Amino acid sequence: MESRVRALRMERELSQQALATAMGVSRQTINAIETGRYDPSLTLAVHLARHFGTTVEELFDVDA
Repeated sequence: MESRVRALRMERELSQQALATAMGVSRQTINAIETGRYDPSLTLAVHLARHFGTTVEELFDVDA
């Protein structure tokens, strides 16, 4: 699954740690999502989408 998390995080000039803190997860979790090594839970995916003002479908591409 591909995600736009890194692109949106960088557009907003957020560090992985800052995003992780806002989401209540570790920096390693954000890194794993961005590199495609970890698929987030539905709850985390929704929180990330809301944080970036987008939808889960726009943030994550499950067909990639």
